[in-house]
Amino acid sequence: MSTLELGMIGNCAISALIGETGEIRWCCLPRFDGDPFFSSLLADERQAAERQAAERGFWSIEIDGMVDSSQRYEPNTAVLVTTMTDREGACLEIVDFCPRFRNFDRMFHPTMIVRQIRPLAGSPKIRVRIRPTTDYGSGRPTITRGSNHIRFVGPDHTMRLTTDATISYLLEETWFLLDKPLSLVLGPDESLTSGLSETARTFRERTESYWREWSRALSIPFEWQDVVIRSAITLKLSTFEETGAIVAAMTTSVPEAAGSERNWDYRLCWLRDAYFVVHALNRLSATKTLEHYLNYISNIAINVGSEDLQPLYGLSLAHKLDEYTVDGLAGYRGNGPVRVGNAAYTQIQNDVYGSVILAAAQTFFDSRIGRPGNEELYRELAKLGQMAVEKFDKPDAGIWELRTIASVHTFSALMCWAAADRLARIADRIGHTAEAATWRQHASDMRARIMKEAWNEELGSYVSTFGGDQMDASLLLMNELGFHSGTDARYVGTVAMIEKQLRKGDHLFRYVAPDDFGVPETAFNVCTFWFIEALAATGREEEAREMFDGILACRNKLGLLSEDVDPATGELWGNFPQTYSMVGMIKCAMRLSQKWEDAF
Repeated sequence: MSTLELGMIGNCAISALIGETGEIRWCCLPRFDGDPFFSSLLADERQAAERQAAERGFWSIEIDGMVDSSQRYEPNTAVLVTTMTDREGACLEIVDFCPRFRNFDRMFHPTMIVRQIRPLAGSPKIRVRIRPTTDYGSGRPTITRGSNHIRFVGPDHTMRLTTDATISYLLEETWFLLDKPLSLVLGPDESLTSGLSETARTFRERTESYWREWSRALSIPFEWQDVVIRSAITLKLSTFEETGAIVAAMTTSVPEAAGSERNWDYRLCWLRDAYFVVHALNRLSATKTLEHYLNYISNIAINVGSEDLQPLYGLSLAHKLDEYTVDGLAGYRGNGPVRVGNAAYTQIQNDVYGSVILAAAQTFFDSRIGRPGNEELYRELAKLGQMAVEKFDKPDAGIWELRTIASVHTFSALMCWAAADRLARIADRIGHTAEAATWRQHASDMRARIMKEAWNEELGSYVSTFGGDQMDASLLLMNELGFHSGTDARYVGTVAMIEKQLRKGDHLFRYVAPDDFGVPETAFNVCTFWFIEALAATGREEEAREMFDGILACRNKLGLLSEDVDPATGELWGNFPQTYSMVGMIKCAMRLSQKWEDAF
């Protein structure tokens, strides 16, 4: 049965998700949002127990008679190590990575997966099976062979597996003794420029060196260092380096709960994530990644023209992201449908104006940025700010993308307020005093309306919609965005009411009211992190630390976290690994950690 006990490798061009026994179960090519070359994570598993020939969409390296397996990352890297032992005590190790390192004054990150296998003890008997797919599981590439390689010819691209293993054993899926180290390099249909084993060894050494140097430059807290480093590496792996875009997750259609049909394609870039990702990268001092992402956001601001901002865009700023379902994949544990694209791009979500302006504001105040904010960018942001003023009190789908329900959402209004508030600061920064005063007046007017229209006196709390009576976890962000201090009575009351209605054990739901798909069944992990930060802001720091430890216990064995969790069982659900969840772990660890200067 599929689980989210998966490790992630990648190089900011491609990625792969690898199961506990070394099986690659998900990998899209030629980039994160491409056709899955390995797709078994979402395949029909009715035949899984017998492993019949019809199965496809995976790359497995199996040991005969396996009794134990374990996985770990090489410290502070994206290099994954899987160890397997058979009933006789024979043992092998698989090292998986995607090459990434600087070469000829530029970053080398090819469309390539390297797998190194070596015996550790005894004489393990192994089988290698590589069964790629095309057309979202519906087709298979044509397979041809050479003397030392196998070619997989698909409709859009061709991949070559170069190896020093016996080609016939791989093609016929024959069991054989592993009596020496083997290398398998899956990459472009090109010959390697040096020997295979030398290439694999050199690529590994240079890739490990790259990640260790990158990790060494991070700013990290005194406590939870491993949590922050692993989350930071995963966040970096979610960056599409060509454009600076950061995807919400590497998967599509892993449902929020079994049978819920809340199955969405998250291999895209949501503007709602922008501010929080920028905040996390800034705290980490991951300056180059931050700058590259800000460039992506700035391009959206400059290119939008007179059109409304969309809630999400493609990796290369694509606007049209039509959603459709595919027939070739049954879905995670049979929970279909499997969707490609996301119809949310057509929705009206008024919070996005604040998201872009909050993120882009960094370029005007951060002296490290190579291309600081300028007059041109300010003018484009001002256009978005004017739209925020106009849309502030208009109905929309809200942050949670309700598909058939439109209301004046408090969080959307709050983000429109933040847009005007930050534009006032930017205008002051670049010497536009009169314009700054205008933006401040807009912010003041919006603040007064929010405090009147979104406050429910009977509940003693802000509510999710103007004049409503339902709670929404996004209200927790009023403190982070600077609308209320953590000790403000209204904010404290809101946190208390959210806790009463949305908290289930150590987890928080987005909301509990029925939506387009019924009543939510799982907690949304980023909301739990928001609540932890709210506890700390309101002076409940010890409770925050306890709750943080609780959510950290839900991570998989490699320290990764998905979008959702079942509060009753702790089981992970939703797309994986979730960028929002990684950001939440980073921000909470930095907020709650003992200070370095107080530690000694």
